[in-house]
Amino acid sequence: MSGSTPFKMRLVHLDLKGAPPKVSYLSEIFPLFRALGANGLLIEYEDMFPYEGPLRLLRAKYAYSPSEIKEILHLAGLNELEVIPLVQTFGHMEFVLKHAAFAHLREVGPFPCTLNPHEAESLALVGAMIDQVLELHPGARWLHVGCDEVYYLGEGEASRRWLQQEQNSTGKLCLSHMRAVASHVQTQRPSVTPLVWDDMLRDLPEDQLAASGVPQLVEPVLWDYAADLDVHGKVLLMQKYWRCGFPRLWAASAFKGATGPSQAVPPIRHHLRNHVQWLQVAGSRPTDSLQGIILTGWQRYDHFSVLCELLPAGVPSLAACLQLLLHGGFDGDAKAKVENLLGISNLEMMDPVREGAGSFPGSNILALVTQVSLHLRSSVDALLEGNTYVTGWFSPYHRRRKLIHPVMVQHIQPAALSLLAQWSTLVRELEVALQLAFYPDAVEEWLEENVHPSLQRLQALLQDLSEVATPSPPPPPPPPPTSPGRDTAQDP
Repeated sequence: MSGSTPFKMRLVHLDLKGAPPKVSYLSEIFPLFRALGANGLLIEYEDMFPYEGPLRLLRAKYAYSPSEIKEILHLAGLNELEVIPLVQTFGHMEFVLKHAAFAHLREVGPFPCTLNPHEAESLALVGAMIDQVLELHPGARWLHVGCDEVYYLGEGEASRRWLQQEQNSTGKLCLSHMRAVASHVQTQRPSVTPLVWDDMLRDLPEDQLAASGVPQLVEPVLWDYAADLDVHGKVLLMQKYWRCGFPRLWAASAFKGATGPSQAVPPIRHHLRNHVQWLQVAGSRPTDSLQGIILTGWQRYDHFSVLCELLPAGVPSLAACLQLLLHGGFDGDAKAKVENLLGISNLEMMDPVREGAGSFPGSNILALVTQVSLHLRSSVDALLEGNTYVTGWFSPYHRRRKLIHPVMVQHIQPAALSLLAQWSTLVRELEVALQLAFYPDAVEEWLEENVHPSLQRLQALLQDLSEVATPSPPPPPPPPPTSPGRDTAQDP
C-alpha cells in the first residue's frame, strides 16, 4: 500500500476554543501540514470568529478580525489546504449560551451546553451564525454544523411536554433540528453540503433515520479516537448509514486532545494505533467509500475545561499519523519522512527536552512544555516531600510555628534557591516562545495551570525559611515610668 491511501481528503482539525494560534504561526505551520500530507483544514472557530451585530458579544477578547480570516484562507489556499468551517448548532453551545442574552434558549436552564430546539429563536440564532461564517468563506464546499454530544436533550420543560405526545421521541427531536439547520444551509448556499458528527445518529432505528429526510441533506462524520476501536462495528455502522440513504461518509480520528483533558504531550503510539485501525475500516470497503478523514486535534474537551495539548506539542503526532495514512502503515519510509520534515534524528527515541530536538515551527515550545510536564512538579515534590532535611527538620508543623535548627537552613535554602532559579529561567524562555505563537490569555492560562502551582510551593518554602532565618526583632521595651517629683501637675 506504500504511496497510496483510501482517504483522498485528509483534513487537520484546528480547534480554536482554546489557545488559538496567531495568524503568524499558522503562516509557518500550514506549509508543514501540506508537506506532511494534509490537503484540508477543519476550522472550528467558536468564539474566535468575528461575529457582527447582535452576535458580536460572542467574540473572544482576541478573536480574529475579518481581515485575519481572509488571510488564513489565503494562506490555506497557497498551501493547497481546502478549508471547511465548523459552527456548532445544537450541542457544545456553551460559548453562546453562557451569555445572559441567550441563556433563555438553553434546553435545560442551568446548563449552557445544549440549544432548545423548540424555540423559533434558536434556529434564527444558529442561522445567523451560519450566514456570517459562510459570508467570510465564499469558496466553501462543505460546512460542518457539529450536532455532537447533545447532552440533556429532551429534559427541558418544552421537550418533556413534546415527548408526551404519541410517536414523539428524542431521536425524532434531534433529527428535526438537524434537518432544519441543514435546510437553512442549503437554502442560503445550495453549493454547500453540511457535515455532522455521527454520535447522535448511531443508535437511531434505521427506518426512523431513513424517513427523516436527513440523509439527503447531510454527510455524517464517523468519529472514534480510541486506540482499540471496533473495526467490525464501524464497518457495520457504515453499512447502516448507506442503507438509510447517506450518499457519502467521512471518518474522524485524533492526533491530540483525546487521551485526557489536561494532557500536555500526546502519546504518539496511541494515536498511531487509532489511525491503523481507521485504515482497516477503510480497507474493508470499496475504494472511496469514505470521502475523507478528519484528524481532530481538540484543544479543550469543552468550552469550560482546561487546555490539553498545545498545537506545537501535537505536531510530531500529527506528522506520524498523516504519514501513516499516506504509506498504509508506519514503516521505515514513513518514519524517515517524518524525521526529515521535523528535523528530528529519531522519532521514537527523541528527547524533546534536548536542545535542538526538532526544527519545525514551535519545536522549542514542544521541548519546553515537555520539560515542564515531565520534571517541574516531580522536582519540586522531590525537594518538599523527599528531601530528608525538609521532611525531618522543616515539616508543615515546623513551618507553621517557624521552628528550625539554624544549621538546617543552610542545608535546605541553597537547594531550593537553585531549583527555583533553574525553573524560573526555563519558564521565562517558555513564556517568550508561547507569546510568539499564542495570545496573552492562552499564555496566562497555560502557565497558571501547569507552572505556577509548583513554583508557588517552592516560593512559599523559601519565604518560610526566610522568616525563620531572619526572625522579626523584638518589640522595643516600654518607656520608663515618669518620676513623680518631676511631674509638675502633681506639685502642691
